[in-house]
Amino acid sequence: MRVTIAEELLLLAYSEDGKPLMNSMQLDPALAGAILAELAIEERVDLSDKKVMVKSPAPLGDDELDAMLTRIAEERRNRKPAWWVQRLQSAKLRKRLLTKLVAAGVLAEERAKVMGIFPVTRWPETHPGVEANVRERVSAVLAGADPDARTAVLIAIMHAAKFDRKAFPGASKKRIKEIAEGAWAADAVAKTIAAINAAAVAAISAAAAGGAGATGG
Repeated sequence: MRVTIAEELLLLAYSEDGKPLMNSMQLDPALAGAILAELAIEERVDLSDKKVMVKSPAPLGDDELDAMLTRIAEERRNRKPAWWVQRLQSAKLRKRLLTKLVAAGVLAEERAKVMGIFPVTRWPETHPGVEANVRERVSAVLAGADPDARTAVLIAIMHAAKFDRKAFPGASKKRIKEIAEGAWAADAVAKTIAAINAAAVAAISAAAAGGAGATGG
């Protein structure tokens, strides 16, 4: 089955038994950045001028991607990628994506209580082949294969969220940096990766500093 870049990130960000491997302050901005990046890769928006501008309002058939595209199209001003990542990141977005993966049969939702008091939800894999395919693709690129735009964006976002080495502990730091900086890519793709990387870093830093409001732009 086809999953979005944000959903691929989620699969990597949770263990097989459904426990999160990174905190929400890192994950939520990264998910918003992944959705924005996918719109750029699918040529629905352009990020090459440090602003997010709609190129085509045609829907892609995915609820989250299409909802974000509509919000961007309805915004009166052309905003910076960081503004959009700050505006769109949320626990609700993360929950919607997880629930979608449950509906697709990729994950299960298990609710329990820690010490019989504190509620906790786990998202264990029920179809591990989906994450396995993502890992195989990313591992090949990190080992030296030519990256496609989707895989490069996924690696760049993991790098921005400081999750790359945790998800792929044997990966070369030099290779990750090459992919994250987009030096290998065509100009438009390189600018997309740079813009999303910078936006995710800014949003994650803001969250770590106490959750600053959306930046102007």
